[in-house]
Amino acid sequence: MELKKNPGSDLRRWYGPIFNLGLILSVSTVLVAFEWKAYEDKPLITIPDGDSNWDIDIIPITIQEPPQAPPPLIAPEIKVIDNSVKIDDIANIDINYPVNDEIPEIKLESAPVIEKADEILDFTEVQAEFQGGMDGWYAYLKSNLSYPKQPQRLGIEGTVFLRFVINTDGSIQDVQVVRSVDPYLDKAAVEVIQNSPKWKSARHHGKPVRSRMTIPIKFKLN
Repeated sequence: MELKKNPGSDLRRWYGPIFNLGLILSVSTVLVAFEWKAYEDKPLITIPDGDSNWDIDIIPITIQEPPQAPPPLIAPEIKVIDNSVKIDDIANIDINYPVNDEIPEIKLESAPVIEKADEILDFTEVQAEFQGGMDGWYAYLKSNLSYPKQPQRLGIEGTVFLRFVINTDGSIQDVQVVRSVDPYLDKAAVEVIQNSPKWKSARHHGKPVRSRMTIPIKFKLN
């Protein structure tokens, strides 16, 4: 036999509305508690009458005085020292030269000589040469020029072109590499030129002059 419930006696039918109402009341109570302001009880402020005495703190006023002007500079005392030089001899010199008088023209017997610094010539009438000529130069290179070992191992060979200046006394200066082959070969060629004995200087118009020369030095492996 199946038992039937009476809908009027079902307690769960009011569960939803009652739950929602309780939730609303809880939230409202929390919000009111946060927004509630409590004021502290304080005694009322009594305003005194107009005849009352006030205590006023007087702040002293400081006035900055401008800086005093520096004392005026006193010029040093100038003492006149007696000079023993007499000027009687120059007292009669007339500095007012007559305007109409002609100033005599000074003529030089010859043109002034202008001395120039020793000029380095690229082309001369008589070219500079090594002491002993080309045979002596080749003999000097054969005795003093060494082939560096590093280029020998690497099989490097070629011709280094050098430019240098030969002074009037035959000394060498300003040795420069015009065309390079290898740093080791360049250095060996420069050193053999710098250490060479004096040359015969070039001559131009019958006088020894400084000249510039360019020569090749060949490095070749056998």
